[in-house]
Amino acid sequence: MSSLKPKLFTTLKNYNKQQFISDATAGVIVGIVALPLAIAFGIASGVTPEKGIITAIIAGFIISFFGGSRVQIGGPTGAFIIIVYGIIQQYGTTGLAIATIMAGIILVIMGIVKFGSLIKFIPYPVVVGFTSGIALLIFSTQIKDFFGLQIEKVPAEFHEKWLVYFQTFPTVNYNVLGIALLSLLIMIFWPKVTHRIPGSLIAIIVTTVIVIVFKLPVETIGSKFGEIPSNLPSPSFYEIDLAVIRNLIGPATVIAILAAIESLLSAVVADGMIGGKHRSNMELIAQGLANIVTPLFGGIPATGAIARTATNIKNGGRTPVAGIIHSITLLLIMLFFGSYAKLIPMATLAAILVIVAYNMSEWHAFRSLLKSPKSDVAVLLTTFFLTVIFDLTIAIEIGMVLSVLLFMKRMAEVSNVSVITRELEDEEEKPDPNSIDKKQIPEGVEVFEINGPFFFGAATKFKEQLKIVENPPKILIIRMRNVPAIDATGLQILRELYDDSQKKGTHIILSGVHTQPLYAMTQAGIFDLYGEENIHGNIDDALDRAREILGLPKLGRPKDFVPTVKREMNEK
Repeated sequence: MSSLKPKLFTTLKNYNKQQFISDATAGVIVGIVALPLAIAFGIASGVTPEKGIITAIIAGFIISFFGGSRVQIGGPTGAFIIIVYGIIQQYGTTGLAIATIMAGIILVIMGIVKFGSLIKFIPYPVVVGFTSGIALLIFSTQIKDFFGLQIEKVPAEFHEKWLVYFQTFPTVNYNVLGIALLSLLIMIFWPKVTHRIPGSLIAIIVTTVIVIVFKLPVETIGSKFGEIPSNLPSPSFYEIDLAVIRNLIGPATVIAILAAIESLLSAVVADGMIGGKHRSNMELIAQGLANIVTPLFGGIPATGAIARTATNIKNGGRTPVAGIIHSITLLLIMLFFGSYAKLIPMATLAAILVIVAYNMSEWHAFRSLLKSPKSDVAVLLTTFFLTVIFDLTIAIEIGMVLSVLLFMKRMAEVSNVSVITRELEDEEEKPDPNSIDKKQIPEGVEVFEINGPFFFGAATKFKEQLKIVENPPKILIIRMRNVPAIDATGLQILRELYDDSQKKGTHIILSGVHTQPLYAMTQAGIFDLYGEENIHGNIDDALDRAREILGLPKLGRPKDFVPTVKREMNEK
């Protein structure tokens, strides 16, 4: 049951004044960072700006208080913009609230029955595909406000939207465009001045002052939405019957799945930054509770936010207290300064969301995946285009089905059938001459072995096994003699493993690499990342390389075959 215990209660056992000061500082900074994002996400989702702030306050508090991560910051995120907007268009704000509550219940059930560990089986190309697709859709929704185009109603469909943009482009408002570009430049270059104060906040302050002083004719939050309330509303309750459940179960399931994926991805990223380990099932329960309570106050779906979580970590936040203080900071801002938010130009919020879309696009990962095996590229592009052209639900469903089918195809390709003779003989099984217990392992060297295809499920399991090692060794040898094939998720794990080893000062050597994994590693740049001298065809050569690094004499083994294989592939 420890996996269903909130991290807050664990971290408070040895809590001290110094940690509180660090958490408080981080919480205040993250609260300031979250303000413009909450407003922008609320407006882009099709609701009023204060509902974005309410979501960040209430959901942020609940996720930090009950969550399974030490540093997770919860609130509205860019991933939900397109989904929320679509639900509002079809079912209205009441339908969105009920769907979000239903999604919350689904998330709590997922956590209780320990579905948290199953999220890891979603292949990496599927995640990158729909995330990049959502980023493109977010960017598409901001063109009107960024350029100040005279459009009465922007179409919902992606291609129709861009057709209208091209037709109305002559109506560009250069005052609006100037404010948007200035905001963009401030956010791009401000981090070179300091990371303590977010560039988005500076952009809001500077552009708002310019608009007021020079009385520029640009649209603001106030001119579009009117006054922003400076208090939390009273809770509203909804009637939910079987007919409502039947109509909204689809949208609710999409919200729940996306919230689970986003929050657990954020928690995994946070683990890598602080060297911790989150409780995935407790995190799902916390996300569920947040999405049950927040809609009662007019909020929208919430989940773990990677950017705000990273900001929390970089500023010293190490316990859920920082997330709680972030929520309190937002509440105080809303109570005492909320009325000033109406002066913010819409063009500035559009620029903020353009930056959000760029950061969310994961174009580095997208470009890297294009060098993966063709089947992974097919999954990536299919998920991406389905997300953009149709919707996220179809994209994830087809992406997963396609991944499974291609997995089965790969298994058929690497499987083989041979004549069995030894098993029919009445004799004991022959010993393995390459067994590690027959080798001389130098001190400071550890050997891990992967057995079976290194695909999305096995890759994550391998990563978890490595985390069990408390004291990182000087040299880690990974035996891959029983790995007939590797996919994009396995390649990504090898890339993350290399980055992690650089931080810990561990040298990694790969041993027994077969042709398909070696080819895939070469195409993805992993071969060059690790270096030819650290990739070997057998364990003896790998151990000799380890001895060389440690300054010990080699045992004198035959020359490695890997460079030959790589040379043959290059010739082909």
